[in-house]
Amino acid sequence: MKKIISALFVLVLLMTFSLYNAVAIKAQEAATIEVEVGIICLDVVDREPVDPGDTFNAAVGNLFCYTKIVGAQESIEITHVWYFGETERARINLTVESASWRTWTTKIIQAHELGDWHVDVIGPDGEILETIKFQITS
Repeated sequence: MKKIISALFVLVLLMTFSLYNAVAIKAQEAATIEVEVGIICLDVVDREPVDPGDTFNAAVGNLFCYTKIVGAQESIEITHVWYFGETERARINLTVESASWRTWTTKIIQAHELGDWHVDVIGPDGEILETIKFQITS
């Protein structure tokens, strides 16, 4: 009788462990990486964007792409890809190390680079999480 009870106990433990693992895997799959904040700005001070906008003068010098990423369950890598028109101008990989993480990149803007720009924020699986559009004017 003790052997049967012990065997049942082990069986219940194994089933509980398997169910727990399945729930944990589903929770991890359900966690989505999102861009909570994605903006172009003139500076970042104390991990906060300064003077955000979508139109900047060509004499700006450089701009920042600031993103707040949420939903990471472990350390991941995202990428900021800067485009002038449809031409890739910079690709910068960034590490996200918690469920809510602020990060940014900077790009020198040359005075003759007038027109439409955008930054694609690329997730760890190569998916575009967000596209941030802006213009450089004379």
